[in-house]
Amino acid sequence: MYHLAMKSLLRSVQRPLGLALALTLTMLGVACSSAPSGGTPRAIGVESQYADVLAQIGGPYIRVQSILSNPNTDPHAFEASPAVVREVAGASLVVMNGLGYDAWIERILAAAENRRRTVIDVRELLALPRDTVNPHLWYDPRTMPAVAAAAARAFAALQPAHAQYFNDNAQRFAASLAPWKRALASFRKRYGGTPVAVVEPVANALLEAAGCRILTPLALQVAIMNGTDPAPQDLASERALLRAGKVKVLIYNQQVTSPLTASFLQLAQAHHIPVVAVYETMPQPGYHYQSWMLAETNALRAAVAEGVSTRTLLPAGASR
Repeated sequence: MYHLAMKSLLRSVQRPLGLALALTLTMLGVACSSAPSGGTPRAIGVESQYADVLAQIGGPYIRVQSILSNPNTDPHAFEASPAVVREVAGASLVVMNGLGYDAWIERILAAAENRRRTVIDVRELLALPRDTVNPHLWYDPRTMPAVAAAAARAFAALQPAHAQYFNDNAQRFAASLAPWKRALASFRKRYGGTPVAVVEPVANALLEAAGCRILTPLALQVAIMNGTDPAPQDLASERALLRAGKVKVLIYNQQVTSPLTASFLQLAQAHHIPVVAVYETMPQPGYHYQSWMLAETNALRAAVAEGVSTRTLLPAGASR
């Protein structure tokens, strides 16, 4: 089931690249196959959350860029521009999610060869099976410490004189996740076992770490994620969960909506079930990865404990 679903996702991501990208790659050719000599090494986090962590580790010694950084757009519908191709071709380090989520970057990397470039595929870094269903790896508390450590090693190879600086930053980053982990543990202790419904599996790893029970059929989540038609029985199950009040909160993808997902939100509202928006790329302004994950966890707690909906995360530091 997963492989068929992922094929749909890959088609939806790769189709916009089309002839324009192919021509761009051809024109760039070997001219962009090596990183520029001298200067500050460049690193790319394909998704903004990975770029944020890279910047926290690299500091002033690494120039970091993100490709998928607009929280108001659907990451699945991304179109690569010639400028993106040029940036990737000259990067010394690229961090990609893997699991088909950003499959288009693999085509760029293959076409714009750079033997000195390091690529961190987060799926491979975490030793996850290729058929892992949920590609939203950054919601798992175990993911980013591993990414930070790998980035520190890669940066040390690029800038050996600053190896200790990178290593210290990776350790500080791991320690800075403590407030989020405490919030998860507190929720798990107080509200563990809370039944929830979701629209897509975006934040499932966070929900599981918080001890929630996800009652939405997985087949429905994957179908909506991949833009395919859900089975009628799965639609009926989701609607029954909401109509009967069998869940305490509905989690939905704020960046990717459709008439179907809107109908779930309306159904939740009609039956007084709070909703919480989650994001595929880092919300702005003012968030870092740590504050983003903590804000999502706090929104979950507000929904379960107080019945408060969070349809859009407030700017970091703002009061509710």
